[in-house]
Amino acid sequence: MPPTFDRRSLRPADVVNAEIRSLWERSDGRLSPEEEERYHWLLVEWAAAVRGDAAQAA
Repeated sequence: MPPTFDRRSLRPADVVNAEIRSLWERSDGRLSPEEEERYHWLLVEWAAAVRGDAAQAA
C-alpha cells in the first residue's frame, strides 16, 4: 500500500533528497524492482515536502 503523507509528519526535502541520492549511489545506476518502487515513493515524499516548504514560505 502506498504511503500517505501528513504535512505535519513530513521529513524535510533535503533529507529525502539525500536518501534518493544514496539509493542511486548504492545501485550503480541500476535499480532492482524493489528499489524502483522505493525510489518512486521517495519522489512522491520529496514532492510533498517541497510543496510543504513552499506553503510555509508563502
